[in-house]
Amino acid sequence: MLRRFVFIAPAIVVLSLFAAGCRDKPRQPGASSGEDPQVTTLGSIEVTARLVEVPAGAIFKRELYDYATILKYEIIKTHRGKTHASTIYVGQYNPFKPRDQAADRKVKGIGGTAKSFTGGQVHRMALEVPLDDHFMGGIVNKYFGKQSGPLYWAVWTNSVEP
Repeated sequence: MLRRFVFIAPAIVVLSLFAAGCRDKPRQPGASSGEDPQVTTLGSIEVTARLVEVPAGAIFKRELYDYATILKYEIIKTHRGKTHASTIYVGQYNPFKPRDQAADRKVKGIGGTAKSFTGGQVHRMALEVPLDDHFMGGIVNKYFGKQSGPLYWAVWTNSVEP
């Protein structure tokens, strides 16, 4: 009996350690959810949404030309405020720049942790609506005439890790 215990006990310990290692690791607060003090307080709407696509030619870098590009998002979760539909169209200012470098002398108070925009990414965003109440400048909208509902203005855009 003791001989069986000597062999079974280490096996139980190994299996227990293996099972503990397979559990989901606790997320750092805000690290992968995109939550931070800015995204939860800025804007009148806060959503987590998946970027559906980046249309060809919608994002480009050109010296001395600042613009907002309209990007199509599917809402995963609305944290506060109300949106008009489950698919929304969001204006991102100077989308070729990481969000923490997007603000400039013309457009202040925007930012976030998102570094770039690629279809399939998930972003947690603080938004305002309608866009033209918050931004007067060049707009690249590859969805013009194809989208319905208002255009939203991205105040803060954080990356969400899966």
